[in-house]
Amino acid sequence: MKRVYLFCNAGMSTSLLASKMQKVANEYNLPIEVKAFSDSKMESIVNDFNPDVIFLGPQVKYRLEPTIEKFGHLKIPIEVISLEDYGNVNGERVLKQAILLMKGDKK
Repeated sequence: MKRVYLFCNAGMSTSLLASKMQKVANEYNLPIEVKAFSDSKMESIVNDFNPDVIFLGPQVKYRLEPTIEKFGHLKIPIEVISLEDYGNVNGERVLKQAILLMKGDKK
């Protein structure tokens, strides 16, 4: 099971996007778990569950560099969700991006 974890200020605003992403993964029978969390819990979540992709909500994009510095050695792709996909709650596009990141393709 691959893990795609989304982080934002409280974990609430990304919950809807995570839910839509999980729905798409389930529809295609993809072994992917998508969950949303508060960025204040990022360190313990990453250490305990070793996600395969870390997404940051646009509202915490300022945390991108510190997150890469902290977890970059784990070789986990870390990206900020595009404002457009986030605003449109486009679970399918963000899930596709996650899959490409897991394959090592950064587009």
